[in-house]
Amino acid sequence: MNGLLVLDKPSGVTSHDVVAIVRRATGEKSIGHLGTLDPMATGVLPLLLGKYTRLAQFFGQAEKHYTGHIRFGFATDSFDSEGTPVGNVRPLTLSLEELRALGQRFYGEIDQLPPIFSAKKINGVAAHKLARAGAEVAVKPVRITIHNFALTSLDGDTAAFTMAVSAGGYVRSVAHELGQLAGCGAHLSSLRRTRAGAFALEQAITLDRIKSASIAELRALLPHPRTMLPEMPSVTVDDQVAGRLRNGMQVNLPDFSQAPLLKIFTTPTDLLAIGRRIAGTLVQPIIVLN
Repeated sequence: MNGLLVLDKPSGVTSHDVVAIVRRATGEKSIGHLGTLDPMATGVLPLLLGKYTRLAQFFGQAEKHYTGHIRFGFATDSFDSEGTPVGNVRPLTLSLEELRALGQRFYGEIDQLPPIFSAKKINGVAAHKLARAGAEVAVKPVRITIHNFALTSLDGDTAAFTMAVSAGGYVRSVAHELGQLAGCGAHLSSLRRTRAGAFALEQAITLDRIKSASIAELRALLPHPRTMLPEMPSVTVDDQVAGRLRNGMQVNLPDFSQAPLLKIFTTPTDLLAIGRRIAGTLVQPIIVLN
């Protein structure tokens, strides 16, 4: 089964668990997710299936949108509610407006220190595995961009927020650092991803729906391949041109406003390759799927 599924991940399962469930439901062994969601988090989790897993590199920089809650009063070692509390419990003494003023520091490009309980690789090993094994974990700051961070309300010691952040950003780290600035500690108490790149929550399918659907129903749930990677124009080629592309040869294709990358089909739905425009109408295949 080749395609893309947009799932609404429930809380309490890992992204790896979701992949295993979809693998059993579809019978497709080759499945990869586009951006890990922590077990406590819910929301949009796109999955690539079959030969389309080779397209993952083109989705890697997608911006993510979130809603959630930050609880003030104490920090945790994982920066979220699943971690162990660290430090003393201290009351929040700042108003919503004062917290919003502190939150202004997280707009734009910033250097962010990822949590040690994260999927960041250190010498090829995920940081969370090293941390749980008791090893010393030295994560390095990562340059990210936060396009939006708005505290929308404050109820007692818990603030609701919305955020839009570039690939590689950790909402947990923002919650933790905001708590440090507030002088009382804080951690992420809930998180829901509402959008990942072009994929919105309105498109997402629940795991229960996946488990109960037949193979034919699952195929019907896959978005049309021409709607994927909408920034790339689609072009259909004949058998002769397809043969040249399969052999890695450059071909001349129609001019689509000089778009640097193209989706190349052999039929309305069969994606053959992704091509890079070399010059003018000359295109070089960079990935050939069949």
